[in-house]
Amino acid sequence: MSLIIQLVVAFSLLSILAVGGGTAVLPEMQTLLAQQFHIDHTQFVHIYSIGQVAPGPNMLMVLIIGFKVAGLVGAGVVLIAFFVPSSILCFYVGRLWGHFADNPWRRSIQDALEPISIGLMSSGVYAVAKASIISPITSVLGLLTLYLIFKTKINPVFVILGSGMLSFIYLRYLKFL
Repeated sequence: MSLIIQLVVAFSLLSILAVGGGTAVLPEMQTLLAQQFHIDHTQFVHIYSIGQVAPGPNMLMVLIIGFKVAGLVGAGVVLIAFFVPSSILCFYVGRLWGHFADNPWRRSIQDALEPISIGLMSSGVYAVAKASIISPITSVLGLLTLYLIFKTKINPVFVILGSGMLSFIYLRYLKFL
């Protein structure tokens, strides 16, 4: 099967699964990329990190994946395959959802989907953390970042950038300690 077709199939399926948030499909995306496209966990974490600090939606990281796998054509194909199916699905389900606005079962469905969404997002966080926390220094930085985000009013972007700078300084200059 052609590499472009593999990208279309893989990212179209991920798109349908990612309705409501791309974080929910991160574990599956990570596994799929390792098995089909030979992108290891470290590369995935680096691509994910770029998606987090780049302006715009964080799931634009799929463009980087498409580019890495099949160049500029791959980036374009992945962009369409990842965003169009879920957009179409959301449009039609949204219209249907609005049609049933007064039905009592609508709230029941929403209540049932909330813990599922939280579980899927938590699995995405776990997948990224598992691949990122690889040494005592990354553990300390992860816990420090988590503490600062929850306990202070510092903008999380600055906390994440600060952690990145500390990691860089450690890896570049203090590795011998």
